[in-house]
Amino acid sequence: MGIEPIIERVRAASPDADVALLQRAYDFAARVHRGQERVSGEPYLSHPIAVAEIVLNLKMDVASIAAALLHDVVEDTHASLDEVKQAFGNEIGDLVDGLTKISKLPFGSRLEHQAESLRKMVLAMSKDIRVILIKLADRLHNMRTLEPLREEKRRLIARETLDIYAPIAHRLGIYWMKAEFEDLALRHLEREVYQDLAARIAKKRREREKDINEAIGILQQKLAEVGIRARIIGRPKHFYSIYKKMRDQHKEFDEIYDLTAVRVITESVKDCYGSLGVIHSLWKPIPGRFKDFIAMPKSNMYQSLHTTVIGPVGEPVEIQIRTHEMHKTAEEGIAAHWVYKEGKAALDQADKGFAWIRQLLEWQRDLKDSREFLETVKVDLFPEEVYVFTPNGDVKNFPKGACPIDFAFGVHTDIGLRCTGARANGRLVPLRYELQHGDIIEILTDSKHHPSRDWLKLVKTSRARGRIKQWIKNEEKVRSVSLGKDLLEKELRRLGKSPSQILKPEAVTKLLTGCGYATPDDFFATVGFGKLSPRQAISKLLPAEELPHDGEVKPERKVRQHPDEDVALVGAHDFLIRFAQCCSPLPGDEIVGFITRGRGVSVHAADCSNVDQLLYDPDRKIKISWDSAPKTSHQVKIRVMIGRDRPGILAAISSAISATKINIAQADIRVTEDRKGLNTFTLEVSDLKQLQSAMGAIRQIDGVMGVERIRG
Repeated sequence: MGIEPIIERVRAASPDADVALLQRAYDFAARVHRGQERVSGEPYLSHPIAVAEIVLNLKMDVASIAAALLHDVVEDTHASLDEVKQAFGNEIGDLVDGLTKISKLPFGSRLEHQAESLRKMVLAMSKDIRVILIKLADRLHNMRTLEPLREEKRRLIARETLDIYAPIAHRLGIYWMKAEFEDLALRHLEREVYQDLAARIAKKRREREKDINEAIGILQQKLAEVGIRARIIGRPKHFYSIYKKMRDQHKEFDEIYDLTAVRVITESVKDCYGSLGVIHSLWKPIPGRFKDFIAMPKSNMYQSLHTTVIGPVGEPVEIQIRTHEMHKTAEEGIAAHWVYKEGKAALDQADKGFAWIRQLLEWQRDLKDSREFLETVKVDLFPEEVYVFTPNGDVKNFPKGACPIDFAFGVHTDIGLRCTGARANGRLVPLRYELQHGDIIEILTDSKHHPSRDWLKLVKTSRARGRIKQWIKNEEKVRSVSLGKDLLEKELRRLGKSPSQILKPEAVTKLLTGCGYATPDDFFATVGFGKLSPRQAISKLLPAEELPHDGEVKPERKVRQHPDEDVALVGAHDFLIRFAQCCSPLPGDEIVGFITRGRGVSVHAADCSNVDQLLYDPDRKIKISWDSAPKTSHQVKIRVMIGRDRPGILAAISSAISATKINIAQADIRVTEDRKGLNTFTLEVSDLKQLQSAMGAIRQIDGVMGVERIRG
């Protein structure tokens, strides 16, 4: 557990490196972490040493390795950031500060915590790209050592890794790390699936090893005959990519043939294309499976030729062709493209490989809502891309599933706002058309045309989504300002006051100073949206003695509209509450409240598919929470899949539901021709916990294949 092996490796790679700095960092970490243990019982120091080794594997500099050794000292020990900076200088101190976790801050929800953690990472890596690389190394070692944690915690960390850290590693071009993240996440999220897959893959790979080696031997000989020098290796595909192919393409394991890819590494780009010609002359290529990432590199700078052929024994073989330099970029990713300046690994503004980080930085500044920011970032970290052309021949890349509206906003915001239609390869296509590799896209515009809220259901890029939401928000605000003024004028006239005097912009500005409204229009819009009633708004504009007896401003507090309701609002009054039918939230679900005109507050589950469309205007959000003691029952539907109908199984299901003190309001029982059951039950439950208890009991019944909650 000492530092000596790391120092020896650093010295071997760079004889002039400041290895004394590493020794001092190790000694400091050993001193402040003394006596601390991990959940497994190992000395805590084993973790920073392991992180430092991963950082070293990424071929990073001595300062990064030292920061890896010190990355937890500020949060987990008595050491302060000032002590670190005094002992090791500002460069390492800033790296440690960027890496310091924020898990102890009092965020309102797991989603908010995840979003704010990501915000800090985005800010830190915009200043120094090394921060995110060390952070990835930290998460990788945590994923390798998850076993001692309780299952709930393991699943939470694994899910976050799959959603955020694996895509970041992909965006940075570090494929070996992305693959390990995904495989480790699968092991903890789908343990039985992972173990079964591991056993079957190991067996099938042994069977195919001879065939792959035969293909490599034939190819090596043919390339040598035409004078192409190349190194050819077999690369096993990682478990998660096989699992994803089975899941997304609805294939059985025996239908997956390309468990091993063949990689050809050549001396030059010319030899890459020459090798491709040799391969296609040897074996028949499969149509639609050729991709040229040399001519059109991926956004993370990845370059390679990909083709799939019918190999020597009649089964598909995937082959990747690249140069040594391309291979280095594919292995090391963005680490191979650092630009050092004044002790910082700064972003090279001219390097397209860093463009997505600048985009993330822009979104973290503009998007204040945690959920919207997190969803935007997840879209921006998309792993699958399509490459299309402008009429001038410029190449643009978009996430898979993107539409012409995404393309229009990708060219210019004004073109996106005026987009009316598009041509793909010269023919008219609808706006819902999915862009395909190699399409030549032309956008049709009209100066009188404007975005529709329905566009939010079509677009995939955060740029298009953000611009559309901003336009809708501005339009909504204009209408709300006008409506708010009208409502206030009516209320003032009812009270016998002069609207023209009281609602003068300068008078309103003076009266609202310190009330949280930047402009009079913000105040009027709040009334128009319905967040503030005209009576409450008037109480801010008139002296207390001129108000009706019941017109005082009520203090902000949690308000329950009726004694028997489960939902409480914060700082809101006189709102009708209704639960959205699209997601039917239950007490225990994370919820979001939205103000709707004339229909009060609509309560949605936070993971409802419609929430993202409602977030075009965060001003409509309202703080909302469940009462700690539910007072009403909620109807929710579940679907129970039965493998084979048998006498007594429905009685067993009913008994399992009744045992959890749940009433069955309705049941729809169906038996298919092959005697399988597809049954829907409408249950009356008090909260999510009670529902989960019933679903768990049903899953234990012999013959039940699955149970799922039906939204809407």
